[in-house]
Amino acid sequence: MKKTRALIGDAGATFVNADKHWLLRQPVNPMPESSVNFLDDAYRRRWQTLLSVDDMVESLVQKLESIKELDNTYVFYTSDNGYHTGQFSLPVDNRQLYEFDIRVPLMVRGPGVKAQQTLQAPVLSIDLAPTLLDISGVNLSSVDVDGQSFLPLMAPSLPFFLVEYKGEGQQTPDPSCPKLGPGLSHCFPDCVCEDSFNNTYACVRTLQPQLDLRYCEFADSESFVEVYNLTSDPHQLENIVKRVDPAVLQAMNQRLIKLQSCQGAGCRLGD
Repeated sequence: MKKTRALIGDAGATFVNADKHWLLRQPVNPMPESSVNFLDDAYRRRWQTLLSVDDMVESLVQKLESIKELDNTYVFYTSDNGYHTGQFSLPVDNRQLYEFDIRVPLMVRGPGVKAQQTLQAPVLSIDLAPTLLDISGVNLSSVDVDGQSFLPLMAPSLPFFLVEYKGEGQQTPDPSCPKLGPGLSHCFPDCVCEDSFNNTYACVRTLQPQLDLRYCEFADSESFVEVYNLTSDPHQLENIVKRVDPAVLQAMNQRLIKLQSCQGAGCRLGD
C-alpha cells in the first residue's frame, strides 16, 4: 500500500494525494457515502448508454455484411476521453492528466488488419484524420497535419507525445462548493471539484523501455510538476519529481517546449 503524507482537516477528514497538484489535494479519503452513491449511479448510466451503442454497431456490421461490403470497409471503434471512477477519490469526469483519463479504447477491423492482435504502440487522436486520408488515397505529403497515418502497420512509431489541457472555471464560487472560492467548475457532492482555471497543464509521455515516464507542468502559482514512472507505478500513485535525475527533468522540459511549438512533420522528429 502506498504511504502518503496525510493532512487532517478541521472536521477530521483525511486528505490524500499530497504529492499531486492542488485540485487533487482536496478530496477526502475514504470517499463519503454520498460521493459513492453519485459515482455508482453515473457508472450504471454509462453501461446503460453503451447498450444503445452496441445495438448501433451490430446493425451497422450486419448491414455491411448484407450488401457484401464488410470485407471492404474499415471500422474504427473508439471514444472521447476516458473516465475515472473513484480514483484518487474523484467521483466522475475526465479532466486530469492520469492514464485513466487520457487512455481510450481503439479497435479497428478492415482490409489487411489481422484478427485477434493487440498492438502496444500508441495511437493519438490526431492520428485518426491522416489515417482516414491515407485510406482514401490522399498523398499525405500534400497535407499539413501534426498526426500520422497508422495504416501501414496499424501503429505508428512514436517514442513520445504531447498531452495538454486548458482548465475551465467560473468567475463566481460554485454553489456546490463555496468554501473554495471562484475559479472552479464541475463540482460534485462533498465539494469535490473536477476542474479549475489553473488545472491547465502540458505533459510529455515518453514511451521507451528505459524511460517510460509522464512529465507534466502546471500553469499555476506553484509551477507544480508531476512525474511518474509508468513501468514501476502504472497507477501513478507516487509523484517522483524530487527523486528524478535533474538532467532527465531538464531534457523532458525541453522536449515539452518543442512539442508545444511544433507543427506538421516537425512534431514527428526525434530528439
